[in-house]
Amino acid sequence: MAQAQLPLDTPLSLPEHPKAWKWYDYFTFNVDHKVIGIQYLVTAFIFYLIGGLMAVAMRTELATADSDFLDPNLYNAFLTNHGTIMIFLWVVPAAIGGFGNYLVPLMIGARDMAFPRLNALAFWLNPPAGALLLASFLFGGAQAGWTSYPPLSTITATTAQSMWILAIVLVGTSSILGSVNFIVTIWKMKVPSMRWNQLPLFCWAMLATSLLALVSTPVLAAGLILLLFDINFGTSFYKPDAGGNVVIYQHLFWFYSHPAVYLMILPIFGIMSEVIPVHARKPIFGYQAIAYSSLAICCVGLFVWVHHMFTSGTPPWMRMFFTISTLIVAVPTGVKIFSWVATLWGGKIRLNSAMLFAIGLLSMFVLGGLSGVTLGTAPVDIHVHDTYYVVAHFHYVLFGGSVFGLYAGIYHWFPKMTGRLLDERLGILHFVLTFIGTNLTFLPMHELGLKGMPRRVAMYDPQFEPVNLICTIGAFVLAFSIIPFLINIIWSWNRGKVAGDNPWGGLSLEWATSSPPPIENWEVLPVVTKGPYDYGIERRQESTDEDRDEEE
Repeated sequence: MAQAQLPLDTPLSLPEHPKAWKWYDYFTFNVDHKVIGIQYLVTAFIFYLIGGLMAVAMRTELATADSDFLDPNLYNAFLTNHGTIMIFLWVVPAAIGGFGNYLVPLMIGARDMAFPRLNALAFWLNPPAGALLLASFLFGGAQAGWTSYPPLSTITATTAQSMWILAIVLVGTSSILGSVNFIVTIWKMKVPSMRWNQLPLFCWAMLATSLLALVSTPVLAAGLILLLFDINFGTSFYKPDAGGNVVIYQHLFWFYSHPAVYLMILPIFGIMSEVIPVHARKPIFGYQAIAYSSLAICCVGLFVWVHHMFTSGTPPWMRMFFTISTLIVAVPTGVKIFSWVATLWGGKIRLNSAMLFAIGLLSMFVLGGLSGVTLGTAPVDIHVHDTYYVVAHFHYVLFGGSVFGLYAGIYHWFPKMTGRLLDERLGILHFVLTFIGTNLTFLPMHELGLKGMPRRVAMYDPQFEPVNLICTIGAFVLAFSIIPFLINIIWSWNRGKVAGDNPWGGLSLEWATSSPPPIENWEVLPVVTKGPYDYGIERRQESTDEDRDEEE
């Protein structure tokens, strides 16, 4: 065997990074976690606009009782893909992939994620998944709703339905790869000087989210692959006339899809726990309670899925068990809500755009949570099942909760990502329009549902037309609210006021490096000397010492 020996003084030829990324680096297989985070955020926002346009088209159709704007089949395709895009290509990738990738290494003092190439691969599975969904419209578009229950999904637009399944499997694979990366990164790469009780709450939320995704996502993938085989290869897993069972699909689907609510909201809870103390200038109330409640939601959230199936012939004992488990999951969620309110109480609140969206989230998530408690009980759920009451509930949770949280995060960390401040006047206008539009669109849907209007229909009883018209006006207000946000982002990114490294006076580590951070984040790895929420503690300690000296 040939051998070569290098002299000890031979310099190693290590690859050199550029000092900063160029704009075209954001379109490549870049392994920098910050580039990947922004790739996730921008891509997800583009899909948000596409899903939003589908929603506007559907609300235009629903302004009148008759079908006079969209063909009913196209309405069903928009309905299916609107829900799919908003969940799998907007909220989940933006919250987990976008903010998670950008912030976690910075917050724990690492230079990158544990597996950078795996990280880039996870992102690049998303664009082809979105392309598959949009291309499915060439074949009529999947029309069985985002749940895709068989037998409807096995007999309706089957080519498009198969493309829909492949798209979800791709984003599911991306989610699994990302989860492994987050768990290893948080567990192994935080700086040695950071104790676990100094870990930022966003990182605790990402840890819980990743564990939940790792357990639940493979179950959905298995259920969808069986459905794909039923549609294309003559199997009969879900065909009752050939010995299959459609209810098994519902179990597999909801075992993932109810925890998916927590996949969407737990990172947002993490964002809330970072935004509120910084702009209230107070230590977070109940650090340990918030951190452990994330893990509690992760565990209990795996045992509530059957409350979506109370009308699917579930036995009484199962209804009782899952009613109780669904109500229990409200406890750790309530712990977080009370902790944020207590943090706000007595704080020196900066009512800027980030804080307004955070407070707006609080109000709407509480309303969505209360209606969720009613839906978690079998008697109410059976009464309003598949009505607009359900639509109102999950939009208050997922739009009022997740989207408001994403906006709060963007206004809070935009200066860190770009080195520029967003314009506050445009930000407040954006908040006001979004808040009004959200309530005008979704609040009246509670009445529609309680009066019995079914969801997922393009035509309905004319008695519901006046309330539907109000919802449609609200949807247009919501659509227009995007305009000041887009203007603000584009203008401020280029010409906004220079932010400085730490414009909000934050104490977590991402604010200890430059804005935007250098490619490997730090010249020298940081040393943690105080907690991430120790606002005013040193001043109070100094005051106490002064008082003690005076008494002596």
